[in-house]
Amino acid sequence: MNGEISIFGVFVSSLLAFSLVAFLLETVIKRGLETIGFYRFVWHPALFNFAMFVCLLGACVLLLSTERL
Repeated sequence: MNGEISIFGVFVSSLLAFSLVAFLLETVIKRGLETIGFYRFVWHPALFNFAMFVCLLGACVLLLSTERL
């Protein structure tokens, strides 16, 4: 994984960029789940949202990283 990404000449951590992508995806998915009433079946919505964010962050790092295993 590349350590930094240059955005208009400013180097930011690639983990920060991946976190922003995961947060946006999580927000969209969360809105969809709220619309269909999925959270009625979830015991702890905040814990579920955090776990979903961590899974999405892992998927973003795995799929968007430049170096492959």
